[in-house]
Amino acid sequence: MSDPTDKTGIEALLAIMARLRAPGGCPWDRAQDFRSIAPYTVEEAYEVAEAAETGDMPALKDELGDLLLQVVFHAQMAEEAGAFGFDDVAHGTVDKLVRRHPHVFGAANAADPEAVTLAWEDHKAAERLAKAAPGRIPSALDGIDLGLPALTRAAKLQRRAARVGFDWRGAAEIYAKIDEEIIELKAEIVAKSSTERIEDELGDLLFSVVNLARKLTLDPEQALRAATRKFERRFRAVEQGLAARGVEPAKAGIDAMEAEWQRVKLGEKPPG
Repeated sequence: MSDPTDKTGIEALLAIMARLRAPGGCPWDRAQDFRSIAPYTVEEAYEVAEAAETGDMPALKDELGDLLLQVVFHAQMAEEAGAFGFDDVAHGTVDKLVRRHPHVFGAANAADPEAVTLAWEDHKAAERLAKAAPGRIPSALDGIDLGLPALTRAAKLQRRAARVGFDWRGAAEIYAKIDEEIIELKAEIVAKSSTERIEDELGDLLFSVVNLARKLTLDPEQALRAATRKFERRFRAVEQGLAARGVEPAKAGIDAMEAEWQRVKLGEKPPG
C-alpha cells in the first residue's frame, strides 16, 4: 500500500482515514459508527467556535482540521455502507451554495447582507416545502434540529416564527415580558410548587431572554459562552488572590470571596 502522506491536502486525509478503517487498521477507528462518532463531531464544532471567538488563529487552524477529520470520518463510514462518499458530500454542498446564491451565480440582486439572509431563508423554505410529504401542511418551524443547543434552537424557532409575523414589536415589550416571567417564577418558588412547575417558569424566563437577545441581534449562545469565560477568568483570579494572602478559598467564606471578586472586577480593564 502506498504511503498516503505522499499525497497532498484532502487526498492524503481521505487516504489515511481509509487505511485506519481498513482491515489491519486502527482497532478504535474500526470499532466506531455514526452514533459513537457524533459526540466528537459536536465537541469539535464547539472548539472551532471557541477558537474563532477568542481570535486564536493557530488554535482555529488546528480545530478546523479536527472538525474536517470528523466530516471525513463520517463520509468514510457512509462509503463503506454504500450510501455516499466524500465527493458526494462536497458536490452536494457546491450545488446548495450555487442554488442559494442566485445573486452571485444567477440574475438575482442582493444589495446588502440583510437581503442575502432573507433570500437564503426563502430558498430554504422553498426546499422544505418541496420535501414535505404529500398532503402535509408545512410549518415555518420545520427542519429545526432537536439536537441543537437549547439557546440556539430557541433563537431559531423565534426567528422562523418572526418571519411569518409572529414577533414582538420591539425590545421594550420583551423587557416587560421578562419582568412578568420573573414574577411568575418567584411566585412558584414562594408557593413551593412542584419542580416541574418551577422548571416550566424558569424555561419561560430563559426563552424570553433569548427573545431579547434576538431583538438586539445578538447570539444568545455566544453571549452565554462569553459570560462563562468571564466568570471562569474572574473566579480563578479570586482563588489566586485569596491564596496569595494565605487563605484557602474553600474556607474563606462568601463575604471574603465576594470582596475579592469585587477587587478583581475593579482591576479589569473596561472592554474595548
